[in-house]
Amino acid sequence: MPKTLEIVCADEDCDLDLIELHYTYNMPSDTGAEAFSCPYCGGPVEAVEL
Repeated sequence: MPKTLEIVCADEDCDLDLIELHYTYNMPSDTGAEAFSCPYCGGPVEAVEL
């Protein structure tokens, strides 16, 4: 099963709560939160463990 990644926006003023990314098998295995940005405000995101 492809990897999933839960991320949150690092900007405390952003209203976005949580994003769950579902990877395909084509995504490089070392892809992490640093490859993405917040789709709401454009700020940096951080990975979280649920």
